Amino acid sequence: MTSPPDSDSPKADAQSSAYLPADRDTEFLQREELRAVRVGLELLKPELIQREQGIRSTIVVFGSARLQEPTAARETLRLKEEEAARSPADPLCRQNVAIARRQLDLSKYYDVAREFSRLVSSTCQTDGQCDYVVVTGGGGGIMEAANRGAADVQAKSIGLNITLPHEQHPNPYITPELCFQFRYFAIRKMHFLIRAKALVAFPGGFGTLDELFETLTLAQTGKAQHVVIVLVGRAFWERLINWEMLVEEGLIGEEELRLFHYAETAQEAWDLIGRHHGVPPL
Repeated sequence: MTSPPDSDSPKADAQSSAYLPADRDTEFLQREELRAVRVGLELLKPELIQREQGIRSTIVVFGSARLQEPTAARETLRLKEEEAARSPADPLCRQNVAIARRQLDLSKYYDVAREFSRLVSSTCQTDGQCDYVVVTGGGGGIMEAANRGAADVQAKSIGLNITLPHEQHPNPYITPELCFQFRYFAIRKMHFLIRAKALVAFPGGFGTLDELFETLTLAQTGKAQHVVIVLVGRAFWERLINWEMLVEEGLIGEEELRLFHYAETAQEAWDLIGRHHGVPPL
């Protein structure tokens, strides 16, 4: 017969973290050695949820988080002009006014992105089908406009947010059940393209260029041949990137300039995508 433990013997502590089942121990799951597990979970969770929500195909919309809708951009310009009037000798104030004016000019793309999403969503999300669902990075600016366009017609849209040093907040127009947050950029990028039929890039900064060039590379190498790449705002893109120079230097082939298309309006962008994938015109 086993004797009871001595009163001075150590006792198991059910409150210890070691006692928690591994899948419930959030501190344990954050260990460096568990990175592979976290990566797998981050890939799987949005995939399963999108399946459950019936998402069959998507269109990625990218563009600057800093672009405001026209009304807000006009107000920003007004404030910057007032500030410059109070400090006419300050070069920074003059620079801020010049930037605000250019931002006002670019703000038209907020409306184009919103209209594009409204057009695509009302065309393709019918009879319970979830095709060509708009997916964005989940932030403000152009991304907000695209999610907002889908919300305008009571359609679903997706937001793939990312944890950042300065916390990013999802815009309020994403379908709540399809609002995701990622820790790893690589897995987030995979989810942008897993179901993508097209990438529509509006004027933007590093994040937009990152996604654009990754998709161009995948198309160039035959990994994403089905993805139509549309650049909205030809003047902006041709000022930003000297595509012809890459051909002249022998760094890309002339035929690779056909990997992307230009559009100026929401209808033009959708027509390009629809023709490529055989979607009947409206």
